[in-house]
Amino acid sequence: MATGTAPASPTPLAGISKDTRLCVSLSGRPGDLGTRFHNHLHATLGLDHVYKAMTTTDIAAAVAGIRALGIRGAGISMPFKEDVIPLVDELDASTAAIDSVNTIVNTDGHLTAHHTDYLAVAGLPASHGIAPVPAVVLGSGGMAKACVAALRTSGFGDLTVVARNDVAGPALARAYDARWQAATGALRPGLVVNATPVGMAGGPGAEELPVPEEVVRAAAAVLDVVAVPERTPLVRLARSLGLQVVTGTEVAALQAAEQFVLHTGVRPTPSRCARLRGLPSLREGRAWFTLSPHPGRRRGCRSSRCEARDRY
Repeated sequence: MATGTAPASPTPLAGISKDTRLCVSLSGRPGDLGTRFHNHLHATLGLDHVYKAMTTTDIAAAVAGIRALGIRGAGISMPFKEDVIPLVDELDASTAAIDSVNTIVNTDGHLTAHHTDYLAVAGLPASHGIAPVPAVVLGSGGMAKACVAALRTSGFGDLTVVARNDVAGPALARAYDARWQAATGALRPGLVVNATPVGMAGGPGAEELPVPEEVVRAAAAVLDVVAVPERTPLVRLARSLGLQVVTGTEVAALQAAEQFVLHTGVRPTPSRCARLRGLPSLREGRAWFTLSPHPGRRRGCRSSRCEARDRY
């Protein structure tokens, strides 16, 4: 298998039955990273689950369908992370704190919202040896909220939100005692966090940097939440300069691992996840192994190879 190529899921279509539990993701631009991650683990752990990436032009109807059809859960991506809040029944602590959702769990028709992006980002700076330094978070949407909240929790005291939206940007900054600017201007932060779609494959800014090059050159570290491609223009430049880099692929893998636990009730071993080629963060044994487990039951496990949530 070529390096950087995610494995095809070993789940056979013939194995899908009336009892198979369906999980989905809802995104403006669906990708295959989460699909491959979840389905590979479903199959290797003997779980009767299937995960499918989707998009929608009617998020309210889509969430109603999750409830009505008994879909076990959903990953929520841009641009739906805030739109789903009034559509669920309960917000967990992380979601309530940042008014943004990236995971829905359906328990017998009761929809609970979670935010595993927050859990992922909170542990990443320390795992990469990035000490608290002046930081800039680009964007003002749901992912930017998760990043600002996670960095504040991780001890980053000097935070600036850079966002063109002169309503959402200042509001986000006020919520976390940060500053707001419409552009980077003279700022030269130690950590640059891109929580915008700039650099995303297929988007209008796919080949662009989210900040002027001189801002990156002055930084010590970069965190880019864009997962596809892994080597965004920002990541490529930062690596060429020898900066500490956290990629969106790693963020996606970390949050997907927590989503997997929420949806299945099973926490796979680090060694099991480390076999997933094409997910460098898992191959390198990064920080998700130390994320806190969620309470819950094991669901649908047919194999001794899976472990309860509290064993990791």
